[in-house]
Amino acid sequence: MKNFFGNVFAVIVGNILTFTLIGLVVGCMVLFSMAGEWFQPHGPKDGSVLELTFDSPVKESTMDNEVSLFSPPPGSETYFREIIRSIEAAKEDDKIKGISLKVQSFQGGTSQITDVRNALADFKSSGKFIYAYSHNATQGAYYLNSIADSIFQNPMGMVLVQGLSAEVMFFKNFGDKYGVDFQVIRHGAYKSAVEPYMREDLSPENREQLSVLLNDIWGNFSSDIAQSRKISNEDFNKIVDSLYSFNPTKALQFKLVDKISHEAEYKKSLADRLELEADKDKTIEEVLDKHTIALSDYATTLQPEKGKDQVAVLYASGTIMPGESYSGIQSEVYKKAIKDLKEDEKVKAVVLRINSPGGSADASEEILYELRELRKEKPVIVSFGDVAASGGYYIAMEADSIFTSPNTITGSIGVLGMIPSVKKLVNNVGITTDYVNTNQNSDFLKTPFKPMSDTGIQTMTLMTESVYETFVHHVMKARGMTFEQVDSIGGGRVWSGEQAVKLGLVDRIGTLDDAIIAAAHLAELDNYSVMSYPFRKGGWEEFLQEYQGTKAETMVREELGQEYFQLYQELKFMREFKGIQLRMEYNIHLN
Repeated sequence: MKNFFGNVFAVIVGNILTFTLIGLVVGCMVLFSMAGEWFQPHGPKDGSVLELTFDSPVKESTMDNEVSLFSPPPGSETYFREIIRSIEAAKEDDKIKGISLKVQSFQGGTSQITDVRNALADFKSSGKFIYAYSHNATQGAYYLNSIADSIFQNPMGMVLVQGLSAEVMFFKNFGDKYGVDFQVIRHGAYKSAVEPYMREDLSPENREQLSVLLNDIWGNFSSDIAQSRKISNEDFNKIVDSLYSFNPTKALQFKLVDKISHEAEYKKSLADRLELEADKDKTIEEVLDKHTIALSDYATTLQPEKGKDQVAVLYASGTIMPGESYSGIQSEVYKKAIKDLKEDEKVKAVVLRINSPGGSADASEEILYELRELRKEKPVIVSFGDVAASGGYYIAMEADSIFTSPNTITGSIGVLGMIPSVKKLVNNVGITTDYVNTNQNSDFLKTPFKPMSDTGIQTMTLMTESVYETFVHHVMKARGMTFEQVDSIGGGRVWSGEQAVKLGLVDRIGTLDDAIIAAAHLAELDNYSVMSYPFRKGGWEEFLQEYQGTKAETMVREELGQEYFQLYQELKFMREFKGIQLRMEYNIHLN
């Protein structure tokens, strides 16, 4: 017994020492990081260039951060709104003479890249220059680079401009082969999130809406590029179809780039434009480095937004689900945040920034209720990001006005539910199950080893129809439409932001900052600060709460690679499909 207590004590002491050591290491890392910031010079020199690379994913708020002990300290990351503000500030900054784009890929969404490019176009309107250098640029990177006065292309590189494509993976034959029965209930012929489990190919309705959506978005992007490169839309699309951008010589011949050069030559051209010269002690590249400021460094020089009164931006990104974690839009976190905003006297107006394909109908309704209560006290403006569809559109129905990007994916007014049954699968390997119930449907939705009964299917169908009617009535009230009008553009169909404005699903095209200005106007504010919500717990509490799940997914992604990780997410989606869903499964990337 004495040895037992001795071993237990040793384990406890060992754990305490381990966590203390980890805490010391983390503390030292934070101090070193802060020390680096203290000793770094801030602000650009006279005659400088602002360099944009977008090497890291573009995040809108702390809610986009992964859970990690080694995450950057608060205030050290440059979020999307600071990117836009930095470009706007550089336009007015006499020390900044131009922008250097060295973008190989843009790790963000269609609305974000549209807003960044528009900010660059506004910068260029001041008469300042933009140069771009490309090694191997993705389609999104080229979309940004195309705004430049001159594009320099590496002689061994390429630009991957080829148009947009959608690939949908289907699991019906997989289910048939291995004995998995996907029991699907949905309202809306265009509600295609469950289509991969019902069919072997695209339905005519899904093919139609995908084609319209992709062509609408590509039309916007290709027109912007063609206009900047002074090429007709017809000629540009012929160039794209011929894949000329993959060959630097052809890219130069057909005006996709302006010069074939090595990076050292690009830097010399940049230095010449800035009228820099080498001196005794420094080469021209070293002089240029001293006159180049990174976006992340320049963002630290932005003047803070002053004002006692606040416009709160509530960032809602990811899948809507029940829960109290910080992964996605979990209802308990957002209900509390909305209540806090309602009670906070300093907050005079709220902008709800939505970037969500939807999710749980129940969680969506709970969040919408709290927004309704908030709106009774304060103005609420909604801003759509890359996607605000199904449940993401549902929670926008308590707004004084809705702003959208032209390339946002929205709508998807429809409802679905799916209950996988693996009875045949386990039977095929010699496993059987039997049941003892007190009532006919005691095991309804409780076991994956028994298909739903006729009563169960009828119940799910009635629930689906009821949720759809509720969804439509929310839209009717918010958008001033009849049931027939909503139903005609609903049925699960997705629309681009540009189409949504024409259909009356949203109010206007505009950026996040446009929405913030509108919210301040409704609250009659002249001087105000902008604050981001929800506040994350951070630290050990959040780390211990969420680390295991996040770590597991990170390991799976590293092991499988991004392409196969998406397949893993599809399988996980099947497993977690519970209850009635307001969900849309499209995402558009300019890769």
